[in-house]
Amino acid sequence: MSVSTPVDDDPLSRERSHLASSRAALRAMREEVEALDITDVTANWVNAEVLTRQIDERIKALADLSDTPLFFGRLDYLHAPGAEGAEGGEGERFYIGRRHVHDAVGDPMVIDWRAPVSQPFYRASKKDPMDVGLRRRFGYTGGDLTAYEDEHLSDPAEAARTSKLLQQEIERPRVGPMRDIVATIQPEQDEIVRSGLGGTVCVQGGPGTGKTAVGLHRVAYLLYAHRERLARTGTLVIGPNRSFLHYIEQVLPALGELTVRQATVDDLVGQQVEVRGADDAAAAIVKGDARMAEVLRRALYSHVTMPTEPVVVVRGSRRWRVPAYELEDIVRELLERDIRYGAAREALPQRIAHAVLVQMERSGEAPDDRVQDAVARNTAVKAAVKAVWPVVEPAKLVLRLLTDAEFLAEHSEGLLSEDERKTILWAKPVRSVKSAKWSAADAVLIDEAADLVQRTHSLGHVVLDEAQDLSPMQYRAVGRRCTTGSATVLGDLAQGTTPWATRSWAEALAHLGKPEGVVEELTAGFRVPTDVITYASRLLPHIAPGLTPVASVRENPGFFEVREASGAGDVVAACEELLRNEGSTGLIAADARIPALAEALEEAGLGCLAPGEETTAETRLTLVPASLAKGLEYDYVVLDEPQAVVDGEPDERTGLRRLYVALTRAVSGLVVTHSAPLPQQLTA
Repeated sequence: MSVSTPVDDDPLSRERSHLASSRAALRAMREEVEALDITDVTANWVNAEVLTRQIDERIKALADLSDTPLFFGRLDYLHAPGAEGAEGGEGERFYIGRRHVHDAVGDPMVIDWRAPVSQPFYRASKKDPMDVGLRRRFGYTGGDLTAYEDEHLSDPAEAARTSKLLQQEIERPRVGPMRDIVATIQPEQDEIVRSGLGGTVCVQGGPGTGKTAVGLHRVAYLLYAHRERLARTGTLVIGPNRSFLHYIEQVLPALGELTVRQATVDDLVGQQVEVRGADDAAAAIVKGDARMAEVLRRALYSHVTMPTEPVVVVRGSRRWRVPAYELEDIVRELLERDIRYGAAREALPQRIAHAVLVQMERSGEAPDDRVQDAVARNTAVKAAVKAVWPVVEPAKLVLRLLTDAEFLAEHSEGLLSEDERKTILWAKPVRSVKSAKWSAADAVLIDEAADLVQRTHSLGHVVLDEAQDLSPMQYRAVGRRCTTGSATVLGDLAQGTTPWATRSWAEALAHLGKPEGVVEELTAGFRVPTDVITYASRLLPHIAPGLTPVASVRENPGFFEVREASGAGDVVAACEELLRNEGSTGLIAADARIPALAEALEEAGLGCLAPGEETTAETRLTLVPASLAKGLEYDYVVLDEPQAVVDGEPDERTGLRRLYVALTRAVSGLVVTHSAPLPQQLTA
């Protein structure tokens, strides 16, 4: 393996020339799309609008980001792909990049990293070279190609060793939002990224193992491999909060994927009511329990009553009578089919009308579909449907369950205890759905009820990140968004910080409706320094005893220090110290301590950002409440008062998990400051 630098190096000059030619070709591709005239190919304004939007998206996808390398690697095959072993077969050379680029005659200049021919860039090894003679990695400063590194995979004389450029790319300082990792995907990550669309994959990964990046890159890969199908069905990335989504929002656009929607679970379920209230932990646990799905189902179908009177349809001079017992058979059959409440209600008048048409045919008439539709709209039929199978509004159903003790008791019999019922019942009466102070857990219940009434639209693929914090009912809400599609579930059981945090991935996948999902575990840490992850892993026996600790594979160990502080001034001094380094710095503290620390930073003249805001040359410090730290990372972190982080949670186990999250946000260095004693789990 060799590393070359730019000192009058002819191969490097040739690579720079290819980069310049590739950028020119990409520019020509973009200009060709911009010059398209659609006036002759659109029959109407609707087609014109659709085509214009598609062209705009294509133009954006072909943007050349000046500070982002157009290609990051090169593969020299021993034979033409697919002709391995053929005598006299001539090898081919491919440049691997973020997107496909071709020249004026259509010959590829850069191959998309997702193409099958690119796969050996990530998986080829000395043990299995995959017919690759040379793998070349490129080093960049900004957008300028400054170095390259060769690995002769088929040369037995060359020993396998760690790529310096790969290591530098993994460990380089982070400023701003999360970026893609197409240049550094590891073989075990690549296997997950390229797994098929048909299956659901659950990735258990500790801090710094790249699980979020793997999930996002899997979306990009699936859009490449199944673009037409996913264009019809849609894709969705679900994150824990808005700060997290802002942090990751540039990854997919940088890969040319602009159509993936991003949302939180609250966004998904908050369409029917406004969330203005909050539950205590005990109520949220009960409302989030999967048993509530059955409570809702019972409550909804309790509105269906068996008919006791016949339906008499008058048409002209004739009267057609459907007896009560026949109506009851129709209703029972619809109930037994277990279709959605609303769909069954829509089918009921047609079924009654069909019974009338059977009588008409027996009397010698020849009614058609128009007659059946007319009978279904008959006043008597509509009145019968209203009495037997009334319209039920999901929010009103949930409101009644939460305010009517008898109604709740009736439909939760054998499911909830008396204490659990009292926990979720509202103390004060509520006049209407609009005046109610709904909580986030209530919105999930309403979403469940809405799905019982009318089926929720299913997407082709859903990525669910930080999944360990979801309740069973939240899993169900996500699962019904991909009933006919697949999912990528990402999380770390050790970082579960809600009272209802996931206990096992098998249980989570069952609630999601994907019990057949495959669980993959990532244990190699690429971002968190060795000393930091080793220190944080002291907590694992207390918070997730069954998990394998993350093993850092970084060459640069970073630094780690625990120091006593006499007050906020020492915390600010630690921030100032870390800000002398390149990259971003995060000050993480218990939520209750944030106001005092913000005041201390202001007095010291240190500007700071809120979580998710993009750092600038002037402001590289972010003040982060511990409750919002999950999923974020900074080059350097000051963690203030670990015991306060633990004490800020309702129980010690949850507090220790929150602390584990906070301890593992640094990718270059961590300073822990404290005046109170450290938690004993860290000092033992």
